[in-house]
Parts: sequence; structure tokens; C-alpha cells
Amino acid sequence: MPFTSFKEIYILGLTRSGKPFRPSDWAERLAGVMSQFRPGGPQPGSHLAYSPWCIPTSIGNVKCVIVHSDLREYEVMAWDFCLNFAKDNELQVSEIRPEAPVATPKA
Repeated sequence: MPFTSFKEIYILGLTRSGKPFRPSDWAERLAGVMSQFRPGGPQPGSHLAYSPWCIPTSIGNVKCVIVHSDLREYEVMAWDFCLNFAKDNELQVSEIRPEAPVATPKA
């Protein structure tokens, strides 16, 4: 994925085929793992808050994680972890904020 000239990427909780990604708390889990990567480095208690570089949110009814490009500058392995997570789970990734996507209901 050639994400190089942007400020943030959006990892959507939708697979490439449009199915919702499970488990439903995946975004919070990914952001929790990334909580130690923050400006100034990890501090006591920093695991209790999300990093400003990896934020779970929702767009419409779809969970997503916004990953800021400063994470790549700070720790490229953490950046790669996020992108590989998306790739390994066939999640949709965008360099621009997507319109409110709609997940395809389970059949």
C-alpha cells in the first residue's frame, strides 16, 4: 500500500467484499495495542488512553481506526503493524475520509 502523501489513513471495519469485520470491538483492540505510541513516548498510565496517532471511531454505522502519519515517523514498525492488520484481514483502507459506508448484512 503506497500511503505516503497524506496525513491520515482510515481502516474501515468492512472487508473488501463489504462484509462487517468481527469481532465488533476490533477497532478498540487495535487502538489499545497502539496506545503506547504517542508524542513524547509512553508515560505511566498512557495505556489507559488511546494514542492521538491511532484513534478508534465510527463513520456511519461502520467502525474504523484513523491512523495518523506521525505514527510512521515515530515508529515505522507500529505503522506497518496497522497496515498489515488491515491487509491480513482484507479490510478497506482509504487515504481520505470515506462517506458513511454501509455494511452488507450477514446472510
